[in-house]
Amino acid sequence: FLYDRIDYERRSPPVERGEFRLDRMRQLNERLGNPAAALPCIHVAGTKGKGSTACMIQQIAVLAGYRVGLYTSPHLECLEERWVIDGQVCRPEQLRRLLQQVQPVVEMLDKQDPRKQGPTFFDITTAMAILHFQQSQVDLAILEVGLGGRLDSTNICHPDAAIITNIGLDHTHLLGCTIEEIAAEKAGIIKRLVPCVVGKQEEPALEVIEDRAAKLGVPLLAYGQQWHVAPEAGRMVYQDERGLLDLPRPNLPGDHQIMNAGAALAALRQLGIDA
Repeated sequence: FLYDRIDYERRSPPVERGEFRLDRMRQLNERLGNPAAALPCIHVAGTKGKGSTACMIQQIAVLAGYRVGLYTSPHLECLEERWVIDGQVCRPEQLRRLLQQVQPVVEMLDKQDPRKQGPTFFDITTAMAILHFQQSQVDLAILEVGLGGRLDSTNICHPDAAIITNIGLDHTHLLGCTIEEIAAEKAGIIKRLVPCVVGKQEEPALEVIEDRAAKLGVPLLAYGQQWHVAPEAGRMVYQDERGLLDLPRPNLPGDHQIMNAGAALAALRQLGIDA
């Protein structure tokens, strides 16, 4: 059933911008009882580092004693990897149960859509993630954007914090041909009154993000301004208005992972969760 759906992760022909829209996902969520409305979450977008950042948020929050759901894509070996709670991958029987709840609603929406463009593969897996985390009563869910941000299926969420990691040129046929255009799509996850953490950016991207945040009255926490992080003698030092943290380096190669860890810390500290 799932792999018969439109799947933009696997689809090889060019995709038109107009094919991406949120109305399908909103309808699917509403018909499932609107589980996204009450899901406590952090929404993570960006070109580079969003997956690592999402995983770091999970690890820190779990160690702090929270029950945490993590939704990422694509999977490496099996579909169940996309849905994780407290580090445990979704079991096959859980996957079947979730699909049994979602499939009848999808088929109903298919019948009502004269254009035959019902929920996509990613719409459905996102709905399953939100249902799984809500029914499992997680304290916090981390939702990684699949593509872009503004029109991504995950953007129906009502997050407690958002993160935009480093932005570069990606999926230019869909998101735009300039850093500014792509930044505008990523910044589409910024919502009124929701604090947004911003990783290290090129100046044109940062200006776009700052402009959207200002229009929405959103508290922006940008690297180099409201928070700082740097390697130091085999460790990492993080600092914001709440003070300084001297922590072990992430157990991942590359100094860029220190930046990702800093963004994860900045978002969690907005929620009162410390490393």
